[in-house]
Amino acid sequence: MDPFLPATLGPLTVRNRIIKAATFEGRSPKRTVTPDLVEFHRRIAAGGVGMSTVAFCAVSLDGTTDGHQLVLTDDAVPGLRTLTDAIHGEGAAAAAQIGHAGPVANVRGVPALAPSAMVTPALKRARAATEDDLDRVVGAFAAGAKRLAEAGFDALEVHMGHNYLISAFLSPRLNRRRDRWGGPLDNRARLARRVARAVREAAPALAVTAKLNMADGVRGGLDVDESLAVAGMLRDDGTLDALELTVGSSLANPMFLFRGPPPRREFAATLPPVLRPGFAVAGRFLFRNYPFEEAYLRPLARRFLAEVRMPLILLGGINRLDTIRDALGEGFAFVAMARALLREPDLVNRMREGAASAATCVHCNKCVPTIYRRTRCALDDP
Repeated sequence: MDPFLPATLGPLTVRNRIIKAATFEGRSPKRTVTPDLVEFHRRIAAGGVGMSTVAFCAVSLDGTTDGHQLVLTDDAVPGLRTLTDAIHGEGAAAAAQIGHAGPVANVRGVPALAPSAMVTPALKRARAATEDDLDRVVGAFAAGAKRLAEAGFDALEVHMGHNYLISAFLSPRLNRRRDRWGGPLDNRARLARRVARAVREAAPALAVTAKLNMADGVRGGLDVDESLAVAGMLRDDGTLDALELTVGSSLANPMFLFRGPPPRREFAATLPPVLRPGFAVAGRFLFRNYPFEEAYLRPLARRFLAEVRMPLILLGGINRLDTIRDALGEGFAFVAMARALLREPDLVNRMREGAASAATCVHCNKCVPTIYRRTRCALDDP
């Protein structure tokens, strides 16, 4: 299958099957769209992707992981419109990742929200969400989706991975509730299904996808069999146009997603000096070492391809044009790239023109800690 031909995603037609995956850009220091954020996505769009995904758009202040993320208020809409206009001006579609960080949230003075009370690895207290909290969160997803539609986005990606709030509810490790939100998988999947429906109803003209964990990568977390069942529920609900398949836990095992050398030293440098000695010990357990290989999530994603009859987006270490062609030939609807495009925003154009067959990204992961300052390739822009 030719990856450079137009393709449909629900109601949307995109110019090709290569998506810029959601990667927090670190370019919103005052929670507002900045010229730097606009230029970041304009360059990606000009570089040839079919769609560029803005990350992370929080549905409420208590759903942010730091003080720099966009919150989907009315005040955010004009800046977001400037951003979508820039992406559209380069011929690409604009997507927004919409979510609530849940126990991963880190807002000063505000307890994080989780399925069950816990202390996070950042030593922050997370309280158990009440029924009123969950009603508020679902309403915030709907309101955020409406604002993103008003701002001109073409697609929305609901964040259901990495032990953010929806993912935390799916996890038997983190969700120890005994009410209708916990216990059996049907109950633990209730929030995911309600949110997907609320977003679909709030933005019916937009394509709606979800980033779903295939596995949390931690003992007692969501495993692939339960994730397959959740994917089947979401497919049967008819609320999503595609699933983007991911893995890992921002709370306990982030390198399960990234693979390759863990950038422990670079992460330590982002911490206050008083915390660095403790991180030198804890970092070895939090940032584990998983060898990198091309398209490392594809073997696991093939189970979803075989068992879940809906469009799937393959993510994870995609660097080569032959990998893209093979993945689409297997039946994946789209591929998503992140780190490779940080180093080479024009990679897709050069692949299409025959000037490149593979990315030059070496997957050193030194880009990952730059999210706290300004996400970039740390080799080319130290």
